[in-house]
Amino acid sequence: MKTLSKIKSPLLVIVALVACVGAARADVIMDWNAKADAIAADKKLLPAPQARTMSMLHVAMFEAVNAIERRYAPYKLDLVADRSTSREAAAAAAAYNILLIIYPDQKDTLDTALMASLSGIPDTEGRANGIELGKTAAAGVIALRAGDGSDAQETYRPYTTAGVYVPTVVPIATTAGATTPWVMTSGSQFRPAPPPALDSETWSRDVNEIRAIGARSSTIRTPEQTVIGRFWFVVGPPSFNAIVRQAALAKTMDVVDCARLFALAEIAANDAIVAVFDAKYQYNFWRPMTAIRNADITQNPATPREPSWLPLGETPLHPEYPCAHCIVSASVSTVLRHIVGEEFGEFSMTSPSAPGVTRKWTRLQDYSDEVANSRIYAGFHYRFSTEVGKEMGRKIGDLTVATQLRGLEARADPKQ
Repeated sequence: MKTLSKIKSPLLVIVALVACVGAARADVIMDWNAKADAIAADKKLLPAPQARTMSMLHVAMFEAVNAIERRYAPYKLDLVADRSTSREAAAAAAAYNILLIIYPDQKDTLDTALMASLSGIPDTEGRANGIELGKTAAAGVIALRAGDGSDAQETYRPYTTAGVYVPTVVPIATTAGATTPWVMTSGSQFRPAPPPALDSETWSRDVNEIRAIGARSSTIRTPEQTVIGRFWFVVGPPSFNAIVRQAALAKTMDVVDCARLFALAEIAANDAIVAVFDAKYQYNFWRPMTAIRNADITQNPATPREPSWLPLGETPLHPEYPCAHCIVSASVSTVLRHIVGEEFGEFSMTSPSAPGVTRKWTRLQDYSDEVANSRIYAGFHYRFSTEVGKEMGRKIGDLTVATQLRGLEARADPKQ
């Protein structure tokens, strides 16, 4: 075990989101979560790299604060600190050092944020030890993720025949499925069976459904369904972080329990993205826009060609099967269901892609189902793909809670 000794040297200058005062409160976890979201939004990050950052951020904060009490089993780090160590300082310093490594160009902003996080903590030995503990936790997590494959060179080969033009935009996240997961044994652990055959009843039913309801000019999609379709153009961590924050607040979690909740949610979401891109590039299945405009080549009379068909939104630049948004929302909602329960009060979301709209739910299942349906309304995913994505997400969420950051009393029980 690594034990932290007394620290006399201060850390770097520090920043803070909007710090809330109070002893051992969970605000620091949520503040840094929101700060990381804001940086990613400013940089317009894609879901895979943002999910990696958020999972590293929250594992580091969890490892730091949990080292002070050892309430839960650590992820991998074996840190121990004196109980007088400031949990808030440890969490803030862990977050700061993770984000500084990943976003060195944000140093001034991060310095300001750290200063705000530390401003309400007395300048004592406990604070200094907390800062050092957070720095140590961050370094440990960075070392764990070194060589995880996230920097692999993209080598996607467009499908074509000699001399024939194909669009020259390279799809996104072509290597994401080969990166090292946090929980799964590999990206292919939950790889689903192939999509349905193009002459099957399932295919005919689902492609015709999306042809009708997902078209830009659809006459059967309701105004609310159109709003929902556009609302969930937001993807990746920004599509669920606000919900996790509301769950933590509803249960008035302390800093350790809040850190654990976010760590579980973020590593499940990261692994969901790894799993879905593994499957997407394994099957390379066509999107509705391609399928409907080329329906004549399937020789399926039940699915006629529509040469000018367009989806409600701009189709994401990666293969269709399975639904990424569905697997992520299902993995996170499964984690939340295990930790805080299916119903923890009303929760809500806003979206940058639907200004002025607030969506509200009282059940996690309703949230997850809405996300899945939104991809059909948007013209992006077939219903079978949404169902497969949700099932994969549930498996990843269940595995995450069953195996990671468990209570030490449960770990000691031979029946567990």
